[in-house]
This record gives sequence, structure tokens and C-alpha cells, in this order.
Amino acid sequence: MGRHRRPAGPAKGPTLQARRKLAAGLAGASALVATVLALTVDPAAPPAPDRTPAGVPAPQAAP
Repeated sequence: MGRHRRPAGPAKGPTLQARRKLAAGLAGASALVATVLALTVDPAAPPAPDRTPAGVPAPQAAP
């Protein structure tokens, strides 16, 4: 008769808090890794010749 019992609900108490902390820690770690990769990895293609690079301000037109 055990197979007719209702399934257990989601975990409560310390397990739920641990899951939330783990999820927050993994999200923070992935953001940090993405930032480090963006700063250290060179882009695969050179910048387009008709555009200025992102770090260089656009030249101002003479009045």
C-alpha cells in the first residue's frame, strides 16, 4: 500500500536555505568568471574598419 502515498513535497528548513545559498554562490562565481574571461580573451575578429574601437572616443567635428 506504500505506493499510493502522496509524494513528498519540496524540502523545507535548512536544506532550502542551503540550496538558496548554493544558487547565489554559483551565480556570483559565474558572473566573476564571465567578467574575467571578457577582460582576458581577445576577440576572434578584428574591429570593423569603418568603426572606432569601443575604448577610443569618437573624433569631434570642427566647428
